[in-house]
Amino acid sequence: MNYSSEFPCLRPQPKGFSLLEVLVSVAVLSIGLLGLAGLQTTGIRHNHSAYLRSQATLLAYDITDRMRANRTAALNGGYTLDLGTPPVTPAKNCNAATCEPGELAAYDLYSWFQNVTAVLPSGDSKIELNSGVVTVTLQWDEKWTQRHKPKKNDGDDDDGDDGNNNSPPPSFTKRIVMSTEL
Repeated sequence: MNYSSEFPCLRPQPKGFSLLEVLVSVAVLSIGLLGLAGLQTTGIRHNHSAYLRSQATLLAYDITDRMRANRTAALNGGYTLDLGTPPVTPAKNCNAATCEPGELAAYDLYSWFQNVTAVLPSGDSKIELNSGVVTVTLQWDEKWTQRHKPKKNDGDDDDGDDGNNNSPPPSFTKRIVMSTEL
């Protein structure tokens, strides 16, 4: 007597996964993990961008506070600065000696600009004073990778058209401008 043909509920049921089902689940899982890694990378990049923006804002507030503390030198143009022109090294270290307002302005501008170049990648700044209103402009470069590729034009400037792509990732200049009254 064959019980499995007479009683279908006693037939052995298939158990476990087949190899194909395992491969499909591994593929789906790996695609999901790659997506998570991409999200993590994007999150880190945007977090760093926000960090640089907040540092630039703090630096802008720092120099305006220094200008307000030394208002006489600020109104006489002691704190003006152009893009691409670093301030000269001050004659005195005003942390160790007593300084006149002009000397303090030179020291403040120099030490502040050192912070700008230390904190912001390729950091640069411009400070203008017009009728008691100071405008502080800070700019820096942010580098992006892989997603923004240069266009290929066969001009052989290492733009990737001939397999000799030695160019650095493109960078984008970010800028904040803050204006306030002294």
